[in-house]
Amino acid sequence: MQMIDDADVRAQAALVRAHREKLLRDPHRPGYHFAIPEGAATPFDPNGAVFWKGRYHLFYIYQTGIPGALDHHWGHVSSTDLFHWRHHPTGLVSGMFSGNCLIDKGGTPCMCYHQVRSGNSMAIAGDDDLNTWKKLGPITPATKPGDAFHDRYRSWDPFAWLEGDTYYAIFGGKRPGVAKAADLAGPWQYTGDLFAHGVAGVTLDEDVSCADLFRLGGKDVLLCISHSLGCRYYVGEWRDEQFHPERHEQMSWVDNAFFAPESLIDDRGRRIMWAWILDGTGFKARPGAAWSGTMSLPRVLTLGDDHRLRMAVPEEIEALRYNPRVQSDIAVEADSEVRVADVAGRSLELAIDVNASNATRFGIKVCCSPNGEEETLIYYDAEAATLNIDTGKSSTGDELKRIEAGPFALDDDEPLRLRVFVDKSVVEAFANERQAVARRIYPARADSTGVGLFAQGGAATIARFQAWDMMPANPY
Repeated sequence: MQMIDDADVRAQAALVRAHREKLLRDPHRPGYHFAIPEGAATPFDPNGAVFWKGRYHLFYIYQTGIPGALDHHWGHVSSTDLFHWRHHPTGLVSGMFSGNCLIDKGGTPCMCYHQVRSGNSMAIAGDDDLNTWKKLGPITPATKPGDAFHDRYRSWDPFAWLEGDTYYAIFGGKRPGVAKAADLAGPWQYTGDLFAHGVAGVTLDEDVSCADLFRLGGKDVLLCISHSLGCRYYVGEWRDEQFHPERHEQMSWVDNAFFAPESLIDDRGRRIMWAWILDGTGFKARPGAAWSGTMSLPRVLTLGDDHRLRMAVPEEIEALRYNPRVQSDIAVEADSEVRVADVAGRSLELAIDVNASNATRFGIKVCCSPNGEEETLIYYDAEAATLNIDTGKSSTGDELKRIEAGPFALDDDEPLRLRVFVDKSVVEAFANERQAVARRIYPARADSTGVGLFAQGGAATIARFQAWDMMPANPY
């Protein structure tokens, strides 16, 4: 047997090993939020999500760092449990921007995406592992001066689907439009504006990017972003080739660091969504980190009777739990803090059931240093009717310090049910499955691992406090 003795192979292996070791030592690299395996990807939009042949497939935008407009490619991972991901060969390269996966008339997965320099385009899968793809070319309708739709719509971030025998696509941009075709490859033609009318507080010229339209709870939901409002959604009705919005809600508030939603429906009928959680304000990567690109936890979406989204983490995450702890009947006096014994770390899931009806604010502190120099606050503000993550003291370093606040109000005598996920540099919090907020944190101190409970303006009683350490799902 011939022995491999190639200096280049050994040198490459050493570089890969050194990179892996650097990531494993990074105190801020998430363990169970999916993170890019190498390099800095901005944007890191999730794309092309589909449940196919028993597996969840998720694609994401990344860059190699080679200068040029075409340096945007789609990485590809798949999973059977939503948390442990297997990387695939990269089959969609060179100028790939945001888009979605649909199943064509013949039952084959296809991608509708924005091809840099060419416009919105299609690609069709060549195998059931979704490793090989054939690009079909652009589908943006050709118009000329004088046409009704000439210069009216921008061609970016499309979302396509099959309805009966007709393909439809939403084209992103200001004053977003709809196109349709009888065949996937076209010809495509514009049908008109996406929105039949506006809703209060949102202009019709607000851009609709990273669109995702689906049926949920008897209504149609349009997930999207705008570059001024971040992640958001409309609830209404798709009919007569237009969307008739009835409600609009944001999913990101202070600086739009929760971005680019993407969803799929699985074999259990669950609508599951991911988003890109930015490192900080804007699309810049943190200098010196050697990586940038983090997804939110998957969220199972349902629609409440009030026609607002309900959001929960899928039950599969429970397989990552270990070292369970539970405490009951913890009293927190007004304007005081209680440090939780035997619970500490930066990779945690916390579940808190509390009667906080007498408090103006109640919450939990995570990643706390012993004397409070560093701490991150997650709390319910009854007066402001918000769910908050306060990162003002998350780091003693020169890191972004903001308060993310999503609208949320408890009903009379309704207990607060908080579910908090801490994952190195990511904190996500869910309140009664009616609101969720997410934030990046970068504690500088190695001893910032403590957990505490606090109440302001009145006392609170924690009926049940549960904690688990969380096993990393990323390989490194």
